[in-house]
Amino acid sequence: MGSDHTRSAPSAPPRVRRILIATVVPLFVATVLAAVVLWPRDGSPQTDGGANVPRYHGTVTRVVTEPCPPTAPGPEGTPGVGDGPCGTVDVRVDDGPAAGQQIQTPVPAGPGAPRVEVDDEVILVELTDPTDPTASSWNIAEHQRGAPLLWLAVIFAAAIVAFGRWRGLAALAGLAASFAILLTFVLPGIGAGRSPLLVAVVGAALIMFVVLYLTHGVSAQTSVAVLGTLGSLVLTGVLATIVTATTHLTGFGSEDATTLSMFQADVDLHGLLLAGIIIGSLGVLDDVTVTQAATVTELANANPGLTRLQLYRAATRVGRAHIASTVNTIVLAYAGASLPLLLLLTADSRPIGQILTSEFLAQEIVRSAVATLGLIAAVPLTTGLAAMVTAAGRQGPAPAVDAPAPRPQPDRAEALAALISPRTGRPDPTSPDPARTTPPSTATDRWPEPNRSTDTAW
Repeated sequence: MGSDHTRSAPSAPPRVRRILIATVVPLFVATVLAAVVLWPRDGSPQTDGGANVPRYHGTVTRVVTEPCPPTAPGPEGTPGVGDGPCGTVDVRVDDGPAAGQQIQTPVPAGPGAPRVEVDDEVILVELTDPTDPTASSWNIAEHQRGAPLLWLAVIFAAAIVAFGRWRGLAALAGLAASFAILLTFVLPGIGAGRSPLLVAVVGAALIMFVVLYLTHGVSAQTSVAVLGTLGSLVLTGVLATIVTATTHLTGFGSEDATTLSMFQADVDLHGLLLAGIIIGSLGVLDDVTVTQAATVTELANANPGLTRLQLYRAATRVGRAHIASTVNTIVLAYAGASLPLLLLLTADSRPIGQILTSEFLAQEIVRSAVATLGLIAAVPLTTGLAAMVTAAGRQGPAPAVDAPAPRPQPDRAEALAALISPRTGRPDPTSPDPARTTPPSTATDRWPEPNRSTDTAW
């Protein structure tokens, strides 16, 4: 099955299929065995995050706002006013031991606090006083987002299936498989103390095998994309290891990493940084490798007379155009994910050189640069493999195409006579006599006619 979504790629000869099977199958078996060895078996990792606070669903029934009480006097002795809003919110508890009861909570306040209105569906937390277990208080944590997210997922899936049909359905299955591998293997494996880099490489390879063959079918073209993606992933991992060691990145360049280190002290944050680069590169790599493999196949089908070198050069030109746009995509994707970090640069008073070389920004630069280098390497690697497989699959020289018969040349004398002969009269539509014709046109009434508008009619 080809990647053009409309027709199948021609079947590869038995010799080519045997070579690809002998290459891909051992790699797949090695990936599965590595996943079995690294699979976490100790259950969910233990964290130091404290007791889990119960969370319940509720519906807002009334909101009462009131002026905030004055705070401590300011520097000039004038009493200040507390940050709003202030007041109370009545909420009906929808589940849990207090289901059906009406409870009262303070109006959420502070940075990032949810703004609630009547009939809003919210998440409630019940806090118990450590000194008096019988005393408890309720607070609104956030809004319920299940229903909007469910509708978004339905629209997302319907659009993909409507446009891609069976291929779109296969893409949704591949997306589900990717999340399943991430949630059941990659994240638990890293949380259990396994090497983040090793877990990320094995998990990315497992995702690649499942998604590419599930989405694009089992074919020689897909196998070439798999080999190109796997080789580029290994190269990306090696480059990431060298660059992060050279730049002395520790992995503590973000607040999330620092918070994680407090809850799970045994997680290797440097390895987690490398794992993030590997996983982040996979999504763009398979796009490039599948495109290059499909380009070589289509070029060979369109012109069977192209040699292996000509196929490589022509497909590489397509890859250059693809890379030129994808590089910008990678940088903008990282910039969008780190937008608060970039905005922080405007408030930093340090010199620009110090800002660029700081841990938190150097980490993002390394992510973008290493992912781009791996992406660039994927183009010649995949294109070369595809050109060799396509050229090896040819049965013989291309059949000769008969040249089209020459078109008959018109008689020049007849053409000149037709041009210089006077025009005969045309039937007069205004006359009741059908045989009556208008006189031949003269030079003054040829198109455009004097009394006829050249404007296009509506």
